[in-house]
Amino acid sequence: MHNSSNLGTRLGDAGRYLWRYRILYLLSLPGILYFFLFKYVPLFGSVIAFQNYNIFKGITGSDWVGLEHFQKMFSHYDFLRILNNTLLLGLYDLVIAFPVPILLAILLNEVRMIVFKRLLQTIVYMPHFLSWVVISGIFMGIFSMDAGVVNKVLGFLGMQPIYFLGEDSYIRSILIGSGIWRDSGYGTIIFLAAIAGINPDLYEAAEVDGAGRLKQIWSITLPSLLPTIMILLLLHIGKFLDLGFERVFVFLNPLNLESGEILDTYIYKAGLLSQQYSYTTAIGLFKSVVGLMLILLGNFFSKKTTGESLY
Repeated sequence: MHNSSNLGTRLGDAGRYLWRYRILYLLSLPGILYFFLFKYVPLFGSVIAFQNYNIFKGITGSDWVGLEHFQKMFSHYDFLRILNNTLLLGLYDLVIAFPVPILLAILLNEVRMIVFKRLLQTIVYMPHFLSWVVISGIFMGIFSMDAGVVNKVLGFLGMQPIYFLGEDSYIRSILIGSGIWRDSGYGTIIFLAAIAGINPDLYEAAEVDGAGRLKQIWSITLPSLLPTIMILLLLHIGKFLDLGFERVFVFLNPLNLESGEILDTYIYKAGLLSQQYSYTTAIGLFKSVVGLMLILLGNFFSKKTTGESLY
């Protein structure tokens, strides 16, 4: 009887809480429905990774093959090369591209002329709103053999023109560089908001103690940004193998495929163009499991070392 009364009390408290914040829950309902319908419901389709899926028989009528597609994946002559490309590009993106918004936010915060600061922010934000097709067109123009700015400069210096998009040795640098140019400015928004939340008294006290701007950045700004940096780093680690199909596909051609092809573009070719649905679902499931393991490990070490974690 006592347990029943406690349960009734808890349910009543929960009901009052929901009613009190009903507007917020109603506002969040479209987002919840979006993730449920387009993120969670499709997870049930992952079962075809263990089947020889037939679009006419459907999931319930297709034959089970167990881990056959995973064995095929690891034994495929191209898979290890493509996985290596994906890992290297993910590592470069993490080590090179991730710190850029942090540095850019700190530099923007140091600009004292408000009009000039707003102008700079607008300029660095703008590329984010361009599609990857437009970005690729811009970079193809810049690195063009005939009329590209880079090859014009090389010719002025007496050097031979280089077909940058036709050589394996340059494609990874172009992919990472284009990503930095497009997204680093937009990525500063969160860091600038975090910097705006730092108590100004800390900077005034440091200035009284004789600390210069660099010392203030090192001793106040960066430590205050650390929780935000760690959370975003963990989220970035979770999508380590998910560089993005559009970002890479628009730059690929037969000459740079050896070093530029990643799992996402391979899934497109094998899954949609060759109709190997079960095989590419197995690859996608492999990516998801690796991402989950990485984010769990990253979260564990972050909690142990800095005290910051996602959960």
